[in-house]
Amino acid sequence: MRIDPIEFLVTYLDSLTDIPDGSVLGDLNNHVTGETAIYLEHMGGFRVVRDRMDRIDVEYAAYSMDRKEAVDLVLLVREKFLEALPNTSVGGALVLDVEEIDSPKYDPDESSREHVYCGQVAVFYTAA
Repeated sequence: MRIDPIEFLVTYLDSLTDIPDGSVLGDLNNHVTGETAIYLEHMGGFRVVRDRMDRIDVEYAAYSMDRKEAVDLVLLVREKFLEALPNTSVGGALVLDVEEIDSPKYDPDESSREHVYCGQVAVFYTAA
């Protein structure tokens, strides 16, 4: 399979009405310090079934100058990944399941002074 999982996860979160428009990023190159952002980073994973199913480990992080906004946003993303994403087809992928690896924790950015909360999930998917 040649499906970029970060691309389909960004597409998925961008499609949700309760996620702030334009806040979901697959890299931090377009992040402006002080602007609320959700950042997704590929952390690893493995091929589960030959060319049929992959598991990707993804860290998700919410950045905000307001601590409450950051924690509310990261908990919303966690909910959308764990409760709504399984059995969803998006961006050429069919998400079979999502498991939590690490629940959200506080990890502030020392240089920008932004509040950052991040968690990690395993996403199991196949081509749609």
